[in-house]
Amino acid sequence: MPGTEETPVLQIGSKDRSVGWYDPPIVSVDDPIRDLLENYSRISTDNVIPRINSMRDKLWDIFPWPCIGQFRFLDLSLARQPSYPIILERLKSGDRILDIGCCLGQDLRRLAYDGVPVESLCGLEIQNDFLSLASDFFNDSDSGFNATFIQADLFDRTHAELQQVTGTFRIVQLGMILHIWDLDTQTRACERVVELLQDRKGVMVVGQSVGDVTGKAVAARGKTIYKHNVGSFAEMWAEVGRRTGTEWVVKAKLDGGLGIDQQKRAWDEPSSRRLSFEVERV
Repeated sequence: MPGTEETPVLQIGSKDRSVGWYDPPIVSVDDPIRDLLENYSRISTDNVIPRINSMRDKLWDIFPWPCIGQFRFLDLSLARQPSYPIILERLKSGDRILDIGCCLGQDLRRLAYDGVPVESLCGLEIQNDFLSLASDFFNDSDSGFNATFIQADLFDRTHAELQQVTGTFRIVQLGMILHIWDLDTQTRACERVVELLQDRKGVMVVGQSVGDVTGKAVAARGKTIYKHNVGSFAEMWAEVGRRTGTEWVVKAKLDGGLGIDQQKRAWDEPSSRRLSFEVERV
């Protein structure tokens, strides 16, 4: 592992709204989430923006991290994956997906909106407050959206609900979660994902993470985290394969998403990028 590098001083976890990752209230929203809120959630056009700003501040009081302050819960990232048409086809045919770190379950609701049976949808979230606020935000507590949501730690192998679903999924999404850990913990998390997936070729892991053009360990938030580039991410999955006796094809790229290309992360390192990935067992 490269030497740990110090990031700019980040007081992530503070509810102070003067921090760089607390964006001003939004005045417009991208079409995909607007479409979901207007046509899935049946929220009037005039109420979409106020509802989003109100929810961001409710979430900020619980979990004041950049993903909340910068409205990342509006990012329907799964639908942008190149494999999304394949994912839809598989899920409509009876396969199941687990969204780890699902936040408000926004990607799962997009899947439901696109015709996936709710029986195929499962979300895992350690923050129970996210799950309790989600149905209010999406206005679907009475609409029949009864996807499975499990409030648990990914690493808790004693959790009864997690034990019941272990080995049942064809697809796992890791949405903006890997970068909260160091490299060893990320590797163990991906080993855990292999356990949760079906033991067969063709199972997939898709997602995003904050990455870096060099791939390195950094000191942040009082601990060490790891920000991958494409090469280090592929090396991690090669190690996961060695530990689990499996083999994986890794497709990954770095880009300027997450507001990086719009210079909305001035508090972050200039070398930060968004890492998007699709990993398939062969």
